[in-house]
Parts: sequence; structure tokens; C-alpha cells
Amino acid sequence: MKRIFLAVFSALVTLFSVGCSHNNIIPDSVLAQIFHDAFLTNAYLDEHRYIRVDSLRIYEPVFEKYGYTTEDVISTIGNFSRRKSARLGDVVELAIDMLEKEGAVYNREVAVLDTIDNVARRTFTHTILRDTLIRFESWKDTAKVSFTLPVSPGRYVVTYDYKVGDKDENEYRLRYEMWLERGKSTYKSNQVYNTLNRYSESGVKREFKVDSTFSRLQLRLVTCNGKRKRPSVKIRNFHVKYVPEPEAAVDSLYQRQLDIRIFSDSFISMARKDAAETKE
Repeated sequence: MKRIFLAVFSALVTLFSVGCSHNNIIPDSVLAQIFHDAFLTNAYLDEHRYIRVDSLRIYEPVFEKYGYTTEDVISTIGNFSRRKSARLGDVVELAIDMLEKEGAVYNREVAVLDTIDNVARRTFTHTILRDTLIRFESWKDTAKVSFTLPVSPGRYVVTYDYKVGDKDENEYRLRYEMWLERGKSTYKSNQVYNTLNRYSESGVKREFKVDSTFSRLQLRLVTCNGKRKRPSVKIRNFHVKYVPEPEAAVDSLYQRQLDIRIFSDSFISMARKDAAETKE
């Protein structure tokens, strides 16, 4: 911030290097405010380079805002060389402090919006499937470990622990399979699978990013890669958690609080915009 401001300030001093002693002298606090506004003017023009400007005329509205002219500013800057107890650098530092304080406020507002986004997502994140213990000991009970879930845009997190029992006869052919499907197609999109560990209790965690083109999530917690023999698997702490997209979560939060008015409309609108930008 200081480096950029000093560069702009140096340009201003160069432009105002020829002074006149017959004009108003601007108080330091007001001059700092003028430097502050001049910096913002330059920053705006840097972002909109298609705007054509004519030398000092771009600053005239800034000077007029505080009741001074270009000549007053030139004279005030020139007057610093004759004021033994005054330093123009102190005025520059004051302007920089103003900009940095404003920047802190804007950063805080962004942090608040981020908090709203996180609150909304936590509020509407929920478990759609849960089971503390599943005993799978016969292929006739495949329904115990097979699930078809309709999906919405967001993230789906699948977690569970398992242990293959000593009575399992499938050697190394047991595994899990999970995949997404689009529309009415049964094509396996984003398919994941892995062999089930036979020697110790193990955990599975899989996450699926879902957009509007997907319609179903298929889960097969235990399958067999080959001829099926007697299985023996215990599954514990099975969860499927849904985490909505930020924009949808904020919209849902807004609808929920319509009657109790937790947030102002403008506050929610800003949150919606922030969520949309995060999604992009």
C-alpha cells in the first residue's frame, strides 16, 4: 500500500512543483484527505484505462469537494519547504493510514460474508444415510450394502469402517464400488473402487462432487470381483453426508429467516453475490 501511494504522491508533487504564494493554505488533515481521494481516483483510472483524462483536470473535482482549487493545492505543497516544523511525509502517512483502515473494514466485511457462507453450509449440511452396524454374511442380503441415492448439486461424503471376518471365503475378491450416474443412463461416472483389507479393521472415505447433470449416486459397500462365496463383513459407523453448494445454502438460510429477520435484505443480497462468485 505505502509503495503504491508514494509512487502516486511523487507524481502529484512533480505536477505541483511550481507553486504560488497567493493562494489558500490547506490544513494538513484536509490535505491528507485530498491525497487519499487522489489515490482512489488513480486506482479507479488504472482499472478503467479506456477513460481518457486531461492532466490535472482529473483532480479538480477532488479539490472542489473540499473547497479548494488546483492552485491552492500547488501553493500548499510548495509552502511545506518553508515550514520548518512540518513534514509533507507526515501528511502522506496520514493519508496512508486512512486507506489502510478502510481496507481493514472491507476485509472485515468480506470475512463476515465468508462467515455467513460457512454458517449457511453448516446449517444445511446433513446426513442422509446412517447405520451404526451392518452385518453382511450372505449374498441374499445384498440390499443391506447396496444403495441408490438421488442427488442434488453439492458434495456427498461417504464414510464407514469395516472388518472382514475370519469366516469369509472370498479370499481377496471382496471390494467396494461407488459411482455417479447421469439422467437415466447407468453409465458409471466418477467410479471409485478398492479391495477390502482382510487383515485389520479399515476405513473408507470417498467424496463426490455433484453438479446438475448427475441424477443418482450408487453405493456398493461390499461386492465380489469373481465367483461369490460366503461373505463375512461387519460395517460400522456408515454415514453419507450432503454438503450443499454455498449459493443454495445461503438462499435456504434466507428463506428460513424471512419471518424472524435475522439479517437485512441488503446483507443477504451481498452474501448471495459472494456465494455466486465463490462458485465460479
